[in-house]
Amino acid sequence: MDDRPGCLGGLLRLALLGWLFDWLQDNFGFGRGLSCTGCGCGFILLIIFLALACTTVLNTDWGRLVMDFTTALL
Repeated sequence: MDDRPGCLGGLLRLALLGWLFDWLQDNFGFGRGLSCTGCGCGFILLIIFLALACTTVLNTDWGRLVMDFTTALL
């Protein structure tokens, strides 16, 4: 049995992840840290965001919504 979330769940996760990333960047991101380069935690947040976004995109069954819709029409 395939337990991956469907398309709408994946879109919701990406939207929440984008909102969280923007908030973290505004509060702790580039130019907000103690380092002399001005990067602060921005680079670390970027790496974490990319890892979570890739995980969400790869673990979402993007075809489930299309398959459910076509079977409902038939």
